[in-house]
Amino acid sequence: MVKTGSEILLSEYAHLLEGRRVGVLAHAASVDSEGRHIADRLMQEAESGGWKVAALFGPEHGLQGAAQDMEPVGHAQLANPRSQIPNPKQASNPKSQIPIYSLYGNSFASLSPTPEMLKDIDVLVVDLQDIGSRYYTYANTMALCIRACSAAGKEVIVCDRPNPINGVDKEGGTVDPEFRSFVGMFPVPVRHGMTIGEIAKQFCSGGLHIIPTQGWNRGHFWDETGLKWINPSPNMRSLTAALLYPGMCLMEGTNISEGRGTRTPFETIGAPWVDGEELAKKLRSLKLAGIDCDPVVFTPTARKFENDRCEGIQFIITDRRKFRPYLTGLALIHTISSLYRKHFKWRREPYEFVDDIPAIDLLTGNSRFRKLIDKGKPLEEIMGVVKNATFQGVVKNA
Repeated sequence: MVKTGSEILLSEYAHLLEGRRVGVLAHAASVDSEGRHIADRLMQEAESGGWKVAALFGPEHGLQGAAQDMEPVGHAQLANPRSQIPNPKQASNPKSQIPIYSLYGNSFASLSPTPEMLKDIDVLVVDLQDIGSRYYTYANTMALCIRACSAAGKEVIVCDRPNPINGVDKEGGTVDPEFRSFVGMFPVPVRHGMTIGEIAKQFCSGGLHIIPTQGWNRGHFWDETGLKWINPSPNMRSLTAALLYPGMCLMEGTNISEGRGTRTPFETIGAPWVDGEELAKKLRSLKLAGIDCDPVVFTPTARKFENDRCEGIQFIITDRRKFRPYLTGLALIHTISSLYRKHFKWRREPYEFVDDIPAIDLLTGNSRFRKLIDKGKPLEEIMGVVKNATFQGVVKNA
């Protein structure tokens, strides 16, 4: 059984908290191997441990992980400091209120804590479950918090957690400097093979303590850790979804549904103008490693094509050690754009607070893939360019 960094913090490094006012950056998946939430534990053990929990912070999707992607979340107060997972309702006794600060509002500035938010804490404890993909925003929220805390003279403790899609496999290119954004702040591959603590150690500076996990093997997937899966965000509902995410998140840069509003987001993709049988047959002909698909009909209840009948495919991972999700995502976009050129379009609406760069460029880290698709280049040429651009720099694993 793997022990998370939050468990190790309280069993071996509690002295880092003694006599201090503590802030906690967490979400619904911030639980230990016994299912105990980090905020709950810190509040319950505050008196005996000699610290005070003074503020809570929630990343995208909020402290409870209920808000949808790119949905602004407001600030609140914690009503019941003994609740298993904090419930942001107004407390009847103002003296018992703990502020809950949202780090995902209506602007890029809202992603960082302000000096006012940090004034009543001495140390910030970060306990966020990442999923091993550059687009997933929690590591970026952590980095912005570390930057703000460093400027305010506050220390940060990062409780590490396993990379659920393993810490060995890497795939995809880095991010060109002019394409840095909230879905690509670091020069790492799309599937980076790092933990959130390793990202902090390599790319962040300031008063920083990394609390390691115990018992995690880098080659392990989440279901080999002994830990229970808790959705780290509303649509990240399984290890299968996490494995597919480095490729299927690319659909957010297009007018193809990535399955939000269905029971299997990121496992199901499609659109009203897709022929599921045709797409499945074409994709199977590519003989992509470790993956198969079936045609599917679905009607999203939210997001793209809400309440519209769609056809598409549902993926089945047949060999997760051979499966290359990013390559699969690129091949899927190429296939759909070729089959349905009259219907396929890139997303042009603002994406993660950027309105002057197409979303697909932010996700891939440059404009090369989009331009090759627009020119109708064959898949072999696109894959060659992508392969040559694959990140070859040094990614240190702590």
